[in-house]
Amino acid sequence: MPGVGKLLKQAQKMQRQMESIQAQLESKEIDVTAGGGAVALKISVSGKLLALKLDPEFLKEDPKLVEETLLLALQDASKQAKTQYDAEMQKVTSAFQMPGFV
Repeated sequence: MPGVGKLLKQAQKMQRQMESIQAQLESKEIDVTAGGGAVALKISVSGKLLALKLDPEFLKEDPKLVEETLLLALQDASKQAKTQYDAEMQKVTSAFQMPGFV
């Protein structure tokens, strides 16, 4: 089966490309703010939370409001990171096509 060898090489190439992209995405950062800038955070595209800043005046607000705003900021950052991560991975995996599975 000469096609199996070619398929294996293609899979190995895709794996190397994915590892390279994952390393690049680890260093790519997204800045997210919420509450008019009261909450600011930085997250890597790979999903690692890198920094969190809270305005001291904002912390004087109702605790429920602070919690909700912080949660929304974290959810937004996570969503943005996942969207960018998935888009980059799609670029690599779309080039890999298994015969008969088009």
